Amino acid sequence: MSATRITAINRRERSAQAELILLYGIFSLLLFGPVAFGAVEPWSIFVVEAGATVLFLLWIGKQVLDGTMKVRWNPLFLPMGVFGLLIVSQLVFRVTAYPHDTVSIALQYVAYGLLCFLAGQTLLRGAQARSLTLIFSVYGAAMAGFALLQGISSNGKLYWARQPRMGGWVYGPYVNHNHYAGLMEMLVPIPLILALTRLAPAKVRTAAAAAAAVMVGTIFLSGSRGGMLAIVVELVILAAFLIKQKRGLRTAIGIGVFMAIVIGLLVWIGGGELSRRIATAGPGHSELSSDIRSYINRDGFRMFLKKPVFGWGLGTFPVVYPEFRTFYTNFFVNEAHNDYLQLLIEMGLLGFATMVWFLVTVYVRAVKKIGNWAGEISGAMTLACLLGLSGILVHSAVDFNLQIPANAALFYVLCTVAAAEPFAKPARKRRAVRSRAPEEEMLPPPESLQQPATNF
Repeated sequence: MSATRITAINRRERSAQAELILLYGIFSLLLFGPVAFGAVEPWSIFVVEAGATVLFLLWIGKQVLDGTMKVRWNPLFLPMGVFGLLIVSQLVFRVTAYPHDTVSIALQYVAYGLLCFLAGQTLLRGAQARSLTLIFSVYGAAMAGFALLQGISSNGKLYWARQPRMGGWVYGPYVNHNHYAGLMEMLVPIPLILALTRLAPAKVRTAAAAAAAVMVGTIFLSGSRGGMLAIVVELVILAAFLIKQKRGLRTAIGIGVFMAIVIGLLVWIGGGELSRRIATAGPGHSELSSDIRSYINRDGFRMFLKKPVFGWGLGTFPVVYPEFRTFYTNFFVNEAHNDYLQLLIEMGLLGFATMVWFLVTVYVRAVKKIGNWAGEISGAMTLACLLGLSGILVHSAVDFNLQIPANAALFYVLCTVAAAEPFAKPARKRRAVRSRAPEEEMLPPPESLQQPATNF
Protein backbone atom coordinates (compact mmCIF):
# COMPACT_ATOMS: atom_id res chain seq x y z
CA MET A 1 0.00 0.00 0.00
CA SER A 2 1.40 3.37 -1.00
CA ALA A 3 2.39 6.09 1.47
CA THR A 4 -0.29 8.38 0.03
CA ARG A 5 -2.93 5.73 0.65
CA ILE A 6 -1.75 5.20 4.25
CA THR A 7 -1.81 8.96 4.89
CA ALA A 8 -5.35 9.20 3.55
CA ILE A 9 -6.50 6.31 5.75
CA ASN A 10 -4.90 7.85 8.85
CA ARG A 11 -6.52 11.18 8.06
CA ARG A 12 -9.94 9.53 7.76
CA GLU A 13 -9.42 7.70 11.07
CA ARG A 14 -8.49 10.92 12.86
CA SER A 15 -11.50 12.66 11.31
CA ALA A 16 -13.80 9.85 12.49
CA GLN A 17 -12.35 10.07 16.00
CA ALA A 18 -12.87 13.84 16.03
CA GLU A 19 -16.47 13.36 14.89
CA LEU A 20 -17.06 10.89 17.73
CA ILE A 21 -15.57 13.28 20.29
CA LEU A 22 -17.72 16.10 18.93
CA LEU A 23 -20.95 14.12 19.05
CA TYR A 24 -20.55 12.79 22.57
CA GLY A 25 -18.91 15.99 23.79
CA ILE A 26 -21.98 18.02 22.81
CA PHE A 27 -24.43 15.74 24.56
CA SER A 28 -22.12 15.27 27.56
CA LEU A 29 -22.34 19.01 28.14
CA LEU A 30 -26.13 18.75 27.99
CA LEU A 31 -26.07 15.96 30.57
CA PHE A 32 -23.60 17.86 32.75
CA GLY A 33 -25.84 20.92 33.16
CA PRO A 34 -28.64 19.37 35.25
CA VAL A 35 -26.20 17.53 37.50
CA ALA A 36 -24.47 20.87 38.24
CA PHE A 37 -27.61 22.36 39.87
CA GLY A 38 -28.95 23.37 36.44
CA ALA A 39 -25.70 25.16 35.46
CA VAL A 40 -26.84 28.35 37.19
CA GLU A 41 -23.60 29.13 39.03
CA PRO A 42 -20.62 30.97 37.47
CA TRP A 43 -18.34 27.93 37.46
CA SER A 44 -20.88 25.66 35.75
CA ILE A 45 -21.87 28.36 33.27
CA PHE A 46 -18.18 28.72 32.42
CA VAL A 47 -17.87 24.95 31.87
CA VAL A 48 -20.78 25.02 29.40
CA GLU A 49 -19.50 28.12 27.56
CA ALA A 50 -15.87 26.98 27.47
CA GLY A 51 -16.86 23.45 26.53
CA ALA A 52 -18.99 24.67 23.61
CA THR A 53 -16.11 26.89 22.41
CA VAL A 54 -13.56 24.05 22.59
CA LEU A 55 -15.88 21.73 20.68
CA PHE A 56 -16.41 24.39 18.00
CA LEU A 57 -12.64 24.79 17.60
CA LEU A 58 -12.35 21.01 17.34
CA TRP A 59 -14.99 21.05 14.59
CA ILE A 60 -12.99 23.67 12.69
CA GLY A 61 -9.88 21.51 13.11
CA LYS A 62 -11.79 18.55 11.70
CA GLN A 63 -12.77 20.58 8.64
CA VAL A 64 -9.14 21.50 8.07
CA LEU A 65 -8.17 17.85 8.45
CA ASP A 66 -10.82 16.82 5.93
CA GLY A 67 -9.61 19.48 3.51
CA THR A 68 -13.05 20.98 2.95
CA MET A 69 -15.52 23.16 4.83
CA LYS A 70 -18.89 21.40 4.98
CA VAL A 71 -21.78 23.18 6.70
CA ARG A 72 -25.11 21.40 6.94
CA TRP A 73 -27.83 24.01 6.88
CA ASN A 74 -30.67 24.08 9.37
CA PRO A 75 -33.59 26.53 8.84
CA LEU A 76 -33.36 27.55 12.50
CA PHE A 77 -29.98 29.16 11.92
CA LEU A 78 -31.67 32.15 10.26
CA PRO A 79 -33.96 33.20 13.17
CA MET A 80 -31.11 32.43 15.58
CA GLY A 81 -28.86 34.78 13.63
CA VAL A 82 -31.51 37.52 13.61
CA PHE A 83 -31.96 37.14 17.36
CA GLY A 84 -28.21 37.51 17.78
CA LEU A 85 -28.24 40.69 15.67
CA LEU A 86 -30.98 42.12 17.92
CA ILE A 87 -28.80 41.51 20.98
CA VAL A 88 -25.83 43.19 19.28
CA SER A 89 -28.07 46.13 18.34
CA GLN A 90 -29.12 46.55 21.97
CA LEU A 91 -25.46 46.88 22.92
CA VAL A 92 -24.33 49.04 19.98
CA PHE A 93 -27.21 51.51 20.20
CA ARG A 94 -27.21 51.47 24.03
CA VAL A 95 -30.78 50.27 24.27
CA THR A 96 -30.02 47.92 27.14
CA ALA A 97 -30.49 49.21 30.66
CA TYR A 98 -27.42 47.33 31.92
CA PRO A 99 -24.84 46.31 29.28
CA HIS A 100 -22.89 44.05 31.66
CA ASP A 101 -25.85 41.71 32.20
CA THR A 102 -26.73 41.77 28.51
CA VAL A 103 -23.21 40.70 27.56
CA SER A 104 -23.20 38.01 30.25
CA ILE A 105 -26.46 36.42 29.08
CA ALA A 106 -25.48 36.93 25.43
CA LEU A 107 -22.44 34.70 26.03
CA GLN A 108 -24.79 31.99 27.26
CA TYR A 109 -26.82 32.33 24.07
CA VAL A 110 -23.62 32.06 22.05
CA ALA A 111 -22.92 28.77 23.84
CA TYR A 112 -26.46 27.55 23.07
CA GLY A 113 -25.99 28.54 19.44
CA LEU A 114 -22.67 26.70 19.17
CA LEU A 115 -24.18 23.55 20.66
CA CYS A 116 -27.10 23.74 18.23
CA PHE A 117 -24.78 24.32 15.29
CA LEU A 118 -22.49 21.44 16.25
CA ALA A 119 -25.43 19.10 16.88
CA GLY A 120 -26.65 19.90 13.38
CA GLN A 121 -23.21 19.06 11.93
CA THR A 122 -22.58 15.81 13.81
CA LEU A 123 -25.92 14.09 14.55
CA LEU A 124 -26.53 12.80 11.04
CA ARG A 125 -27.09 9.06 11.16
CA GLY A 126 -29.77 6.84 12.60
CA ALA A 127 -27.21 4.73 14.47
CA GLN A 128 -26.06 7.83 16.35
CA ALA A 129 -29.65 8.71 17.23
CA ARG A 130 -30.28 5.19 18.56
CA SER A 131 -27.23 5.37 20.82
CA LEU A 132 -28.23 8.78 22.16
CA THR A 133 -31.79 7.56 22.74
CA LEU A 134 -30.50 4.81 25.02
CA ILE A 135 -28.08 7.16 26.78
CA PHE A 136 -30.74 9.78 27.48
CA SER A 137 -33.23 7.12 28.58
CA VAL A 138 -30.77 5.68 31.11
CA TYR A 139 -29.79 9.18 32.22
CA GLY A 140 -33.40 10.22 32.74
CA ALA A 141 -34.19 7.06 34.68
CA ALA A 142 -31.11 7.52 36.87
CA MET A 143 -32.02 11.17 37.50
CA ALA A 144 -35.57 10.15 38.43
CA GLY A 145 -34.28 7.42 40.74
CA PHE A 146 -32.03 9.92 42.47
CA ALA A 147 -34.93 12.36 42.83
CA LEU A 148 -37.12 9.63 44.36
CA LEU A 149 -34.42 8.69 46.84
CA GLN A 150 -33.81 12.30 47.75
CA GLY A 151 -37.54 12.96 48.04
CA ILE A 152 -38.01 10.35 50.77
CA SER A 153 -34.85 11.30 52.67
CA SER A 154 -34.50 15.01 52.00
CA ASN A 155 -32.83 17.34 54.48
CA GLY A 156 -33.45 20.41 52.31
CA LYS A 157 -29.92 20.38 50.88
CA LEU A 158 -28.64 19.69 47.37
CA TYR A 159 -27.14 16.18 47.30
CA TRP A 160 -27.82 16.13 51.07
CA ALA A 161 -24.73 18.32 51.52
CA ARG A 162 -25.10 21.81 50.09
CA GLN A 163 -27.49 24.38 51.52
CA PRO A 164 -29.01 26.67 48.84
CA ARG A 165 -27.87 30.23 49.41
CA MET A 166 -31.29 31.78 48.77
CA GLY A 167 -33.52 28.92 49.87
CA GLY A 168 -35.80 27.01 47.54
CA TRP A 169 -37.81 23.83 47.07
CA VAL A 170 -35.04 21.32 46.39
CA TYR A 171 -35.92 18.37 44.18
CA GLY A 172 -33.36 16.27 42.38
CA PRO A 173 -30.24 18.35 41.62
CA TYR A 174 -32.26 21.56 41.24
CA VAL A 175 -32.93 24.24 43.84
CA ASN A 176 -36.38 24.77 42.30
CA HIS A 177 -38.67 21.76 41.89
CA ASN A 178 -40.29 23.38 38.84
CA HIS A 179 -37.01 23.26 36.97
CA TYR A 180 -36.56 19.57 37.73
CA ALA A 181 -40.04 19.05 36.27
CA GLY A 182 -39.01 21.07 33.21
CA LEU A 183 -36.03 18.79 32.64
CA MET A 184 -38.18 15.67 32.92
CA GLU A 185 -40.77 17.10 30.53
CA MET A 186 -38.09 17.14 27.84
CA LEU A 187 -36.57 13.75 28.73
CA VAL A 188 -39.70 11.63 29.32
CA PRO A 189 -40.77 11.43 25.65
CA ILE A 190 -37.46 9.81 24.66
CA PRO A 191 -37.95 6.46 26.47
CA LEU A 192 -41.74 6.70 26.08
CA ILE A 193 -41.58 6.92 22.29
CA LEU A 194 -38.89 4.21 22.20
CA ALA A 195 -41.29 1.92 24.07
CA LEU A 196 -43.98 2.47 21.44
CA THR A 197 -41.83 1.88 18.36
CA ARG A 198 -40.50 -1.20 16.59
CA LEU A 199 -36.93 0.08 16.82
CA ALA A 200 -35.76 -2.02 19.77
CA PRO A 201 -36.21 -5.55 21.17
CA ALA A 202 -39.22 -6.22 23.40
CA LYS A 203 -37.13 -6.27 26.60
CA VAL A 204 -35.61 -2.88 25.80
CA ARG A 205 -39.03 -1.40 25.05
CA THR A 206 -40.40 -2.73 28.34
CA ALA A 207 -37.48 -1.23 30.26
CA ALA A 208 -37.98 2.06 28.43
CA ALA A 209 -41.67 2.12 29.37
CA ALA A 210 -40.80 1.49 33.03
CA ALA A 211 -38.19 4.26 32.95
CA ALA A 212 -40.69 6.69 31.42
CA ALA A 213 -43.28 5.77 34.06
CA VAL A 214 -40.85 6.50 36.90
CA MET A 215 -39.85 9.79 35.28
CA VAL A 216 -43.49 10.87 34.88
CA GLY A 217 -44.14 9.89 38.49
CA THR A 218 -41.37 12.15 39.75
CA ILE A 219 -42.89 15.13 37.93
CA PHE A 220 -46.03 14.72 40.04
CA LEU A 221 -44.06 13.94 43.19
CA SER A 222 -41.95 17.06 42.71
CA GLY A 223 -45.08 19.10 43.44
CA SER A 224 -44.71 21.23 40.31
CA ARG A 225 -48.24 22.02 39.13
CA GLY A 226 -46.90 23.56 35.92
CA GLY A 227 -44.99 20.32 35.34
CA MET A 228 -48.13 18.26 35.95
CA LEU A 229 -50.05 20.31 33.40
CA ALA A 230 -47.20 20.08 30.89
CA ILE A 231 -46.88 16.29 31.08
CA VAL A 232 -50.65 15.88 30.73
CA VAL A 233 -50.49 18.00 27.54
CA GLU A 234 -47.66 15.81 26.24
CA LEU A 235 -49.64 12.62 26.90
CA VAL A 236 -52.74 14.07 25.24
CA ILE A 237 -50.73 14.94 22.10
CA LEU A 238 -49.22 11.44 22.09
CA ALA A 239 -52.69 9.90 22.48
CA ALA A 240 -53.83 11.89 19.44
CA PHE A 241 -50.99 10.42 17.37
CA LEU A 242 -51.83 6.90 18.57
CA ILE A 243 -55.54 7.32 17.76
CA LYS A 244 -54.65 8.66 14.34
CA GLN A 245 -52.55 5.60 13.63
CA LYS A 246 -55.22 3.25 15.02
CA ARG A 247 -52.74 1.30 17.11
CA GLY A 248 -53.91 -2.13 18.23
CA LEU A 249 -54.69 -3.93 21.49
CA ARG A 250 -51.03 -4.47 22.37
CA THR A 251 -50.38 -0.72 22.45
CA ALA A 252 -53.50 -0.15 24.57
CA ILE A 253 -52.34 -2.79 27.06
CA GLY A 254 -48.87 -1.25 27.16
CA ILE A 255 -50.27 2.21 27.89
CA GLY A 256 -52.49 0.71 30.60
CA VAL A 257 -49.48 -0.92 32.27
CA PHE A 258 -47.58 2.36 31.95
CA MET A 259 -50.34 4.35 33.66
CA ALA A 260 -50.72 1.65 36.34
CA ILE A 261 -47.04 1.99 37.23
CA VAL A 262 -47.33 5.78 37.36
CA ILE A 263 -50.45 5.76 39.54
CA GLY A 264 -49.05 3.06 41.82
CA LEU A 265 -45.86 5.04 42.30
CA LEU A 266 -47.79 8.21 43.07
CA VAL A 267 -50.09 6.54 45.59
CA TRP A 268 -47.27 4.63 47.26
CA ILE A 269 -44.86 7.55 47.68
CA GLY A 270 -46.97 10.68 47.21
CA GLY A 271 -49.98 9.91 49.37
CA GLY A 272 -52.02 12.73 50.82
CA GLU A 273 -49.37 15.38 50.27
CA LEU A 274 -49.62 14.97 46.52
CA SER A 275 -53.43 15.16 46.66
CA ARG A 276 -53.27 18.40 48.62
CA ARG A 277 -50.77 19.86 46.17
CA ILE A 278 -52.94 19.02 43.15
CA ALA A 279 -56.03 20.36 44.94
CA THR A 280 -54.47 23.81 45.35
CA ALA A 281 -54.30 24.13 41.57
CA GLY A 282 -58.06 24.31 41.27
CA PRO A 283 -60.20 27.43 41.39
CA GLY A 284 -60.88 28.86 44.80
CA HIS A 285 -57.44 27.98 46.14
CA SER A 286 -54.52 30.32 46.39
CA GLU A 287 -51.09 30.48 47.90
CA LEU A 288 -48.61 33.27 48.44
CA SER A 289 -46.43 32.32 45.49
CA SER A 290 -49.42 32.40 43.12
CA ASP A 291 -50.37 35.87 44.32
CA ILE A 292 -46.83 37.11 43.90
CA ARG A 293 -46.66 35.69 40.39
CA SER A 294 -49.81 37.55 39.41
CA TYR A 295 -48.31 40.79 40.76
CA ILE A 296 -45.07 40.14 38.84
CA ASN A 297 -47.03 39.51 35.64
CA ARG A 298 -48.97 42.75 36.06
CA ASP A 299 -45.85 44.76 36.83
CA GLY A 300 -43.98 43.07 33.98
CA PHE A 301 -46.64 44.05 31.48
CA ARG A 302 -46.19 47.68 32.57
CA MET A 303 -42.46 47.27 31.95
CA PHE A 304 -43.15 45.96 28.45
CA LEU A 305 -45.45 48.89 27.63
CA LYS A 306 -42.67 51.29 28.60
CA LYS A 307 -40.29 49.88 25.92
CA PRO A 308 -42.42 47.72 23.62
CA VAL A 309 -40.26 47.56 20.50
CA PHE A 310 -36.63 46.93 21.54
CA GLY A 311 -37.16 45.98 25.18
CA TRP A 312 -35.00 46.80 28.18
CA GLY A 313 -32.10 44.60 27.16
CA LEU A 314 -31.36 40.89 27.38
CA GLY A 315 -30.83 39.79 30.99
CA THR A 316 -31.86 43.10 32.54
CA PHE A 317 -35.18 42.08 34.12
CA PRO A 318 -33.87 41.75 37.72
CA VAL A 319 -32.12 45.14 37.45
CA VAL A 320 -35.09 47.09 36.08
CA TYR A 321 -37.95 45.32 37.86
CA PRO A 322 -37.62 47.00 41.32
CA GLU A 323 -38.59 50.31 39.71
CA PHE A 324 -41.95 48.80 38.69
CA ARG A 325 -42.66 46.50 41.64
CA THR A 326 -45.99 47.26 43.35
CA PHE A 327 -45.84 44.89 46.33
CA TYR A 328 -43.60 44.39 49.33
CA THR A 329 -41.37 41.34 49.66
CA ASN A 330 -38.11 40.36 51.34
CA PHE A 331 -37.23 38.16 48.37
CA PHE A 332 -35.16 39.15 45.36
CA VAL A 333 -37.30 38.81 42.22
CA ASN A 334 -34.78 37.67 39.63
CA GLU A 335 -37.12 36.33 36.93
CA ALA A 336 -40.62 37.07 35.62
CA HIS A 337 -41.93 33.51 36.25
CA ASN A 338 -43.22 33.60 32.68
CA ASP A 339 -40.71 33.07 29.87
CA TYR A 340 -42.92 34.72 27.26
CA LEU A 341 -43.43 37.85 29.34
CA GLN A 342 -39.74 38.06 30.17
CA LEU A 343 -38.86 37.79 26.49
CA LEU A 344 -41.24 40.66 25.72
CA ILE A 345 -39.75 42.76 28.52
CA GLU A 346 -36.11 42.17 27.62
CA MET A 347 -36.24 41.87 23.82
CA GLY A 348 -39.45 43.71 22.94
CA LEU A 349 -41.78 42.85 20.09
CA LEU A 350 -38.87 42.36 17.69
CA GLY A 351 -37.31 39.66 19.85
CA PHE A 352 -40.67 38.05 20.55
CA ALA A 353 -41.52 37.94 16.84
CA THR A 354 -38.15 36.31 16.13
CA MET A 355 -38.84 33.61 18.71
CA VAL A 356 -42.31 32.99 17.20
CA TRP A 357 -40.61 32.62 13.82
CA PHE A 358 -38.16 30.16 15.41
CA LEU A 359 -40.90 28.02 16.98
CA VAL A 360 -43.15 28.01 13.91
CA THR A 361 -40.19 26.78 11.86
CA VAL A 362 -39.55 24.00 14.37
CA TYR A 363 -43.13 22.72 14.30
CA VAL A 364 -43.58 23.01 10.53
CA ARG A 365 -40.36 21.09 9.89
CA ALA A 366 -41.01 18.52 12.61
CA VAL A 367 -44.55 17.65 11.51
CA LYS A 368 -43.27 16.89 8.01
CA LYS A 369 -40.67 14.46 9.39
CA ILE A 370 -42.80 12.45 11.81
CA GLY A 371 -44.38 10.19 9.19
CA ASN A 372 -43.98 6.52 10.11
CA TRP A 373 -42.47 7.29 13.52
CA ALA A 374 -43.13 3.79 14.85
CA GLY A 375 -40.73 2.25 12.35
CA GLU A 376 -38.23 5.01 11.50
CA ILE A 377 -35.68 6.52 13.86
CA SER A 378 -35.98 9.99 12.26
CA GLY A 379 -39.72 10.12 12.86
CA ALA A 380 -39.44 8.65 16.35
CA MET A 381 -36.73 11.09 17.44
CA THR A 382 -38.64 14.01 15.95
CA LEU A 383 -41.86 13.06 17.72
CA ALA A 384 -39.98 12.70 21.03
CA CYS A 385 -38.46 16.16 20.56
CA LEU A 386 -41.81 17.64 19.59
CA LEU A 387 -43.54 16.26 22.70
CA GLY A 388 -40.78 17.50 25.00
CA LEU A 389 -40.79 20.95 23.41
CA SER A 390 -44.58 21.19 23.67
CA GLY A 391 -44.43 20.37 27.38
CA ILE A 392 -41.78 22.91 28.23
CA LEU A 393 -43.54 25.60 26.19
CA VAL A 394 -46.72 25.04 28.21
CA HIS A 395 -44.75 25.17 31.45
CA SER A 396 -42.99 28.37 30.35
CA ALA A 397 -46.28 30.25 30.64
CA VAL A 398 -46.13 29.89 34.44
CA ASP A 399 -42.41 29.57 35.15
CA PHE A 400 -38.92 30.41 33.90
CA ASN A 401 -37.39 27.10 32.82
CA LEU A 402 -35.77 28.72 29.79
CA GLN A 403 -33.80 31.07 32.04
CA ILE A 404 -32.03 28.03 33.52
CA PRO A 405 -28.95 27.29 31.34
CA ALA A 406 -29.16 23.49 31.61
CA ASN A 407 -32.81 23.41 30.54
CA ALA A 408 -32.39 26.14 27.92
CA ALA A 409 -29.43 24.40 26.26
CA LEU A 410 -31.33 21.11 26.05
CA PHE A 411 -34.42 22.91 24.73
CA TYR A 412 -32.56 24.61 21.88
CA VAL A 413 -30.69 21.46 20.87
CA LEU A 414 -33.96 19.51 20.77
CA CYS A 415 -35.38 22.26 18.54
CA THR A 416 -32.40 21.88 16.22
CA VAL A 417 -32.79 18.09 16.02
CA ALA A 418 -36.53 18.42 15.36
CA ALA A 419 -35.98 20.89 12.50
CA ALA A 420 -32.97 19.13 10.90
CA GLU A 421 -33.01 16.94 7.80
CA PRO A 422 -33.96 13.26 8.34
CA PHE A 423 -31.11 11.02 9.44
CA ALA A 424 -29.10 9.34 6.71
CA LYS A 425 -30.12 5.74 6.16
CA PRO A 426 -27.45 3.04 6.23
CA ALA A 427 -26.35 1.58 2.92
CA ARG A 428 -28.03 -1.70 2.04
CA LYS A 429 -25.85 -4.73 2.31
CA ARG A 430 -25.06 -6.20 -1.05
CA ARG A 431 -23.50 -9.50 -2.01
CA ALA A 432 -19.90 -9.25 -2.99
CA VAL A 433 -19.52 -9.64 -6.74
CA ARG A 434 -16.41 -11.34 -8.03
CA SER A 435 -14.45 -9.09 -10.30
CA ARG A 436 -11.70 -9.91 -12.69
CA ALA A 437 -9.21 -8.52 -10.16
CA PRO A 438 -10.09 -10.10 -6.78
CA GLU A 439 -7.14 -8.44 -5.13
CA GLU A 440 -8.74 -5.05 -5.77
CA GLU A 441 -9.54 -3.15 -2.54
CA MET A 442 -13.09 -2.33 -1.48
CA LEU A 443 -14.10 1.19 -2.43
CA PRO A 444 -15.55 3.59 0.18
CA PRO A 445 -19.32 4.21 0.07
CA PRO A 446 -20.37 6.75 -2.57
CA GLU A 447 -20.94 10.35 -1.63
CA SER A 448 -24.65 9.99 -2.46
CA LEU A 449 -25.14 7.93 0.72
CA GLN A 450 -23.82 10.71 2.91
CA GLN A 451 -25.84 13.56 4.41
CA PRO A 452 -26.14 16.46 1.93
CA ALA A 453 -23.90 19.37 2.82
CA THR A 454 -23.06 22.84 1.66
CA ASN A 455 -19.47 23.10 0.52
CA PHE A 456 -17.59 26.34 0.96
